[in-house]
Amino acid sequence: MSNFVDRVKITCKAGNGGNGAVSFHREKFVTNGGPDGGDGGHGGDIYVYTDPNMHTLLDFRFHSKYTAENGTGGSGGRCSGKRGESITIKVPAGTVFREAETGLVVADMDTPGETRLLLKGGRGGWGNMHFATPTRQAPNFAKPGTKTEIYTFILELKTLADVGLVGYPNVGKSTLLSAVTRARPKIANYHFTTLTPNLGIVRRHEQDIVIADIPGLVEGASEGVGLGHDFLRHIDRTRLLLHLVDTSGSEGRDPVEDFDQINRELENYGDLASRPQILVCNKMDLPESADNLERLREHVRDAGIPVFAISAAAHQGLDALLDCVESMLRDLPPIVHYEPETSLETEKEEDTFRIEMDGSVFVVAGTAMDRLLDSVNFDDEESINWFHRSLRRLGVIDALRENGAGEGSTVRISDLEFDFID
Repeated sequence: MSNFVDRVKITCKAGNGGNGAVSFHREKFVTNGGPDGGDGGHGGDIYVYTDPNMHTLLDFRFHSKYTAENGTGGSGGRCSGKRGESITIKVPAGTVFREAETGLVVADMDTPGETRLLLKGGRGGWGNMHFATPTRQAPNFAKPGTKTEIYTFILELKTLADVGLVGYPNVGKSTLLSAVTRARPKIANYHFTTLTPNLGIVRRHEQDIVIADIPGLVEGASEGVGLGHDFLRHIDRTRLLLHLVDTSGSEGRDPVEDFDQINRELENYGDLASRPQILVCNKMDLPESADNLERLREHVRDAGIPVFAISAAAHQGLDALLDCVESMLRDLPPIVHYEPETSLETEKEEDTFRIEMDGSVFVVAGTAMDRLLDSVNFDDEESINWFHRSLRRLGVIDALRENGAGEGSTVRISDLEFDFID
């Protein structure tokens, strides 16, 4: 298994809130102690931390389920339950969280040292001490804690770099990176020597420039051929592309066709073809490079793409290239940041319900009804009265009437059936 992992799936669940307690004060010589049931503790939250020392998502291959602790229930004597312990998930800088079902961005963790709330724990339920009124002095019911949902996320690591090196395999990208930075990628004369992005930093005119050596692309990369998607995701953020071609055609390919084919793959993947780029004609120390250089210059003249002739192996032409890179970056927007496209409701909504028909029976369902039924003690008259008032407060009675329920109509909530009384 490769040590570099840049896409994983995980599941997360914040802690449930603890249930409120039903309790009454008990003390010698006190015959009618009031309600003193405490509140349930809130569930634990889930946070995400951008760890500067992490560079891969490999850890998530072995640990993919994250659950915060539930809050504990309340108890007598107005004692609230303990809050659930929160947990923190560490990720490398550049990790994008997407909701697995929709693919929408939830968070972009692109700032080292940043901590962000991902999922909020459920609220603790109220104890029966909150339900005492002058006319209801001994409430025999309490509220349950809020239950939280399980979410599945896709984590994608998108390299944070100013400049991306793109091109066919074995055109000299790793050699160029090692020539202009202190990075030491593996270099060899065969295809796909580089299987993971390598980062290097070059300081030019008091400006630090982060360069990413992206593994070689092949025809069909945008459709996933080879490791296309795995490679292309790492140039999503780059501000500028250095498009390297083997100007000598040493492997029997035409450099002009290579240039066009890579640009087609960039275009098919997204908007990468419109990303500013510099055409870097490498291997100028080899035969036949001069003729191909002129062909390439003519081919991109109308597009206004800068062209630089270099030999990465011989360290020729690098200063002029880096000066151009530094100059262009000064006028380009910052590294792409993915804004959240959805906000997660980590608690089930209390006030949502729907009315359906089962033959002639009006069925009321939804999270509001689930929570309401959990709160009611049907052996206690005051609790039943509170249940009826809650149906009116939530709008259930009005909704039943609007859907055609009349006097004597049968209404079902979970396993409970009763006659509608207007």
